[in-house]
Amino acid sequence: MDPGFTAEQDGIRRTLRELLHKRCGPEELRAALDAPLGHDPALWAALAERLGLPGLALPEAYGGVGCPVTDLALAAEETGRALAPSPLLATSVLAAPLILGLGTDAQRADLLPRISAGTLTAALAVPAPALATALALTGPQDGDWAGGGRAGGIQARRVQGVWRLYGEAAQVLDGHSAGALVVAAHTGGFVRSRTLLFVVPGDAVGLVRTRQTALDATRPQARVQLRDVRAELLGSEEEASGVPEALSRAGDFAAAFLACEAVGAADRALERTVEYLGRREQFGRVIGSFQAVQHRLADVYVQIQAARSAAYYAAWAAGGPGGPDGLAGPDGRAGGLALAQALEALRRAAAEGIQLHGGIGFTWEHEAHLFFKRAAGDELLFGPVHRLRAHAAEGARLFERTEVSV
Repeated sequence: MDPGFTAEQDGIRRTLRELLHKRCGPEELRAALDAPLGHDPALWAALAERLGLPGLALPEAYGGVGCPVTDLALAAEETGRALAPSPLLATSVLAAPLILGLGTDAQRADLLPRISAGTLTAALAVPAPALATALALTGPQDGDWAGGGRAGGIQARRVQGVWRLYGEAAQVLDGHSAGALVVAAHTGGFVRSRTLLFVVPGDAVGLVRTRQTALDATRPQARVQLRDVRAELLGSEEEASGVPEALSRAGDFAAAFLACEAVGAADRALERTVEYLGRREQFGRVIGSFQAVQHRLADVYVQIQAARSAAYYAAWAAGGPGGPDGLAGPDGRAGGLALAQALEALRRAAAEGIQLHGGIGFTWEHEAHLFFKRAAGDELLFGPVHRLRAHAAEGARLFERTEVSV
């Protein structure tokens, strides 16, 4: 692993930081959260036109930039610093890799160029709370997490050669505004039970989408109801056995992306706290001059740097065929461990920031609570932290008992 950045990567990060500084300040952020879409479409268009961010990791044949997925993960550090609400995670990290990996030539040619251009957003619809299970982040993909014939899931059945979906998925990231949905549905009954992925247009008949109130408002979520909705199978039935592996690989990259995002958010939360403590006076002295305060900030800084190293490694591992020690690959160990460490760093940086800001840190008007909610919200969707680590330990056989013969 080369820890240095290329000139192109430095350019992407620098340009993205400048753009978000101008277009996603505190006032713009709050305005975007209150908008019906949950994000600023003008900012999303600027990210697509100036940086090609939605298609950064997509092949040039489909209108993308053709960069490694590592570049997109590193760009996430800048979006995390600004807590920028955008469809980037749902579209380019969760949905687009599945379309690219499993879709037919016609499906790729239809969807991916529009995703690259930023004119089409997409979302992955999985029955709640099974997103982490579907992505193999907190455990194996055992059980009928997509439905299994029970209420609360999504069922797929073929009627006269046409696939129809029925069911519900809650906590779908950007599900209320996505132009296309990649839906995980259970089919085959109990004898040939399996999970398939389907593509559903955002304006499909029988599709009902309702934006939900989420703990983290910077990640808009929706409840998606499918009432006998016509759907198109993603890929072919012959390749259905590849769905679990494709979801696992998407989960490994999503974890690396989220880890980089969390590191950026934690770094910015610490910066804001240091800036405030350098101005605020108490007992005739600047608060930041007290040794006890400095020790607390130093501990946060060390934790963030450790999380950054883990996030960069996970991004590198997700972007290649395999890293050293077998940590890369579809088992999600590198990404899951990095995500666990980054979420803990963000939670601590945000909590210290709230406390060290004093009374103002607890107010709704201050931005400190948004960083804490980002950590808590991501852990609810993709964690919890202890299960991320437990799954990584199980995959590495860390606690497996071995017999030694003498």
